Amino acid sequence: MKKHLRKILTFNNQAIKNNPSFHPNNKHKSGYDVDALCEVYPYLTPFVFENNFQTKTIDFANPKAVKALNSALLVKHYNIRFWDFPEANLCPPIPGRADYIHHLSDLLKGSKITESISVLDIGTGASCIYPILGNSEYKWKFTGVDIDESSLKYAQQIITKNGLNDSISLMHQKDKALIFNDILNTTVRFSATMCNPPFYKSEEEALNATSKKLQGLNSKEAKVVRNFSGTHKELWYKGGEKAFLHNYLYESSLFKQQCFWFTTLVSKKDLVKGMQDSLKKLGAVNVKIIPMGQGNKLSRIVAWTFLTPEEQKKWIETV
Repeated sequence: MKKHLRKILTFNNQAIKNNPSFHPNNKHKSGYDVDALCEVYPYLTPFVFENNFQTKTIDFANPKAVKALNSALLVKHYNIRFWDFPEANLCPPIPGRADYIHHLSDLLKGSKITESISVLDIGTGASCIYPILGNSEYKWKFTGVDIDESSLKYAQQIITKNGLNDSISLMHQKDKALIFNDILNTTVRFSATMCNPPFYKSEEEALNATSKKLQGLNSKEAKVVRNFSGTHKELWYKGGEKAFLHNYLYESSLFKQQCFWFTTLVSKKDLVKGMQDSLKKLGAVNVKIIPMGQGNKLSRIVAWTFLTPEEQKKWIETV
């Protein structure tokens, strides 16, 4: 049973190699060089084995193996030497997170925003993943926001131990019902916001989703374990993804001049039409839907701006 689950899950690396939907600038679009990763991060070695296709890979059902793999990717490709946080916190898959960064770069370049780029990361988490990737790839400056003080403590350790205090700062959102309120104000501007919203309405819904995934893989494991972990503050929100996103849209309309592009990942395609309708009512000038492939998973980025062409031109001139 465990062997069968492992056999199926080890297709992940091959799936990445065969998937053309990764951004052209994504360093992981051709898969993983496991030997090279083990060389720079020996802690990965115990989790590596050879599958039936004589390909070295890891058991993607094992949270510790997943974290070791992503740590190795950060060391080899992004010069992140320290990346540690509790096992309970979400361990983000690096290839998909990097894709968001590259698509955001294209969006900014398309608007002729190429200098002094600053990004507001909503829900930065204990891993601080978007700020460290965005700074490594494009030297952007980041402000990471989270409602969980414990997550911010671990994120700060990552920032400090990698020498990134001049490029990445953190803020605590004290009210979990708010997103931009108490964070944005008239004295600060951001080139863009980014967000990976919570998907589920409750812990029960998150566990049920994991159970169905494992059942689809013919697993007979008695205990449900999320291979990428995640605390309740990271994975679920009252009302689920839909409620979070519409709160995000509404609050963005209260700070129209503070950010050039507001962006977010959207996992459920069915939510996009409602978001477009809401943004039209809120006065968005331009809304873009950016398809994004993450291995076998299809997602999308929704981006919008409230700035008129004249305001956009003035913004760029004053950067």
